[in-house]
Amino acid sequence: MKAPHAIPSLFGLLLAAGFTAPACASPDATLLAARDAYRANDMTKLADLGASLPSDYALKDYPEFWLTLKALDRDDDAQVQRFLARVQEGLLPERIRNEWVKKLGSRESWSAFAAEWKKLPAEGRDEESGCYGQLMQLRQGQAPADLDRFLEGKPAPEGCNRLIAAAAGKGLLKEDWLWLRTRLLLAGNYVTQARQTAAAGQLPLDNAALNKPAAANLATPGGQEAALFDIVRKAKNDLNASAAQLLKTQEQLSPERSRFGWGQLALLSARKLQSEQALQWFDRADPKQLTSEQWDWWARSALRLEQWAQLDKIIRDMPADIAGKPVWTYWRARTLQQQGKNAEARALFSKASGGHSYYALLSLEEIGNSLSTPSNKTTPGKDDIARMKADPAVQRSLALLGVAEVYTKPEFRTDAQREWRWAMRGRNDMELLAAAEIARKEGFYDMAIYSAERTREEHDFSLRYLTPYREVTQKYARQLDIDDAWVYGLIRQESRFITMARSGVGASGLMQLMPATAKWAAKKIGLTHFAVNDIDTNVQLGTWYLRYVLDNLSGNEVMATAAYNAGPGRARNWQTGKELDGTIYAETIPFSETRDYVQKVMANAAYYSSTFGHANISLKNRMGVIPARY
Repeated sequence: MKAPHAIPSLFGLLLAAGFTAPACASPDATLLAARDAYRANDMTKLADLGASLPSDYALKDYPEFWLTLKALDRDDDAQVQRFLARVQEGLLPERIRNEWVKKLGSRESWSAFAAEWKKLPAEGRDEESGCYGQLMQLRQGQAPADLDRFLEGKPAPEGCNRLIAAAAGKGLLKEDWLWLRTRLLLAGNYVTQARQTAAAGQLPLDNAALNKPAAANLATPGGQEAALFDIVRKAKNDLNASAAQLLKTQEQLSPERSRFGWGQLALLSARKLQSEQALQWFDRADPKQLTSEQWDWWARSALRLEQWAQLDKIIRDMPADIAGKPVWTYWRARTLQQQGKNAEARALFSKASGGHSYYALLSLEEIGNSLSTPSNKTTPGKDDIARMKADPAVQRSLALLGVAEVYTKPEFRTDAQREWRWAMRGRNDMELLAAAEIARKEGFYDMAIYSAERTREEHDFSLRYLTPYREVTQKYARQLDIDDAWVYGLIRQESRFITMARSGVGASGLMQLMPATAKWAAKKIGLTHFAVNDIDTNVQLGTWYLRYVLDNLSGNEVMATAAYNAGPGRARNWQTGKELDGTIYAETIPFSETRDYVQKVMANAAYYSSTFGHANISLKNRMGVIPARY
């Protein structure tokens, strides 16, 4: 192992000497300064500030944690060991150990890796550290499990690529498997990793032809892969031209390659909602080479056309792990219902009705049970709440939340969320409900929901479906004559009631308004000066825009919800030339984010409606019928 560097040693010396800085700043202000030093890569200042924090300060370990993150970048094992020796329990040592085992694995320091791997709980391992763990086991003679997870067409982290290469080197991966992963990566345009996989399996991929597919020699496997790569790549811009090229070339391709190509074109066609064409092309595809996404879209294409018998067959032909998902359990029940097989349908609806998800609620309604929020909620006692408040991880989380709110530092709120999630691991229902109540009282609404949603037997729906800012939300919902349960369902999905929420694309506030949308809406209602994160203003602008899209989309809440997330133009484009069941419209939305969003918002609205004592409208009726596009 490498010798410790001078700067981490300084930190240790300062701590050992009991150094304290002049008491001229609060611990929170010192912590912020330490974060700035970390970002500025000023390790001396970071160490100095960290050593000056009081020993009883809840967040005292964070500066050394940041210092240790920097040490990891330098492969400074000594600083990592010092930190892990001093801070032995909690989120921070777990995060450091997870990063360290990846470093040790990449350096093939297997003895040290094995020692640290034993100390890292399964919940603390990410995908790459898990791959290094499997690689260690492979070196010990244990074949890795579930390598088929790498046949989804997605790139993998370096540790997983090493695992694949090692498994290939030991003959544990067949040539067909390696070719399939290679062509799936090429289809996703992950060319570098495709080449790595081919090299690991000693496959004759024609790398020169990948750069110039027109020069590919179709008499060789590598040349065929290059030609197929060219067809699939061009399909993203001109699907029909690529289909014509594949039809022309398929006799020169091996059956598995031509059928792979049709599966790729079918997926693109399905996501463009060209369902009839997609079904034709899926019929030409090789089911053994389909990813879970392709199976999903094969089924959605049949669903979009309401071809129930074909949908039933597709779901029955799916691999068991895909067919067993709640979505396809529910839709298989619908296909049986359409075929008059009501007893079989009821059994599947019953199977899918467990829990509180969109599909569970729809299934519950199909077997004749209406949604009702339990009145006899489980309430934790004072002792339960006191015990959770005394938990060090909960205390760290709330301390970080305080820093975030006092100093308007969203990054500390992210740290608070991490600490809270760590603290909720392995908790029983009463502990989770106690934590949720603590979070609610602290205004930590997203984590109150997070904790309340994790209960298994005992529930409190007033915590799962919180109603903060009720007065302002109800005011604007009534002014605009829109369902306040729907508004709450949308806010819960958009921001989890985080007022400082800001998305990666710049949306802000409770209703996650984009700057241009907020400015446009403000102009329409005559607001000349406004702050988009102000709660009242954000709800005013957001509800006005929701009313606007509702009025412009036939008064249909499902389409308006889709429009709020993806834009009115797209919501219209997803209509068909005839009326369509709202559940089918939602299921066949091409954007996975928007599809999930619509389903969750509408399910949220159903729960909020029950909480508010509104008329009992089933989720299926809420989904309604989407009008034909004219």
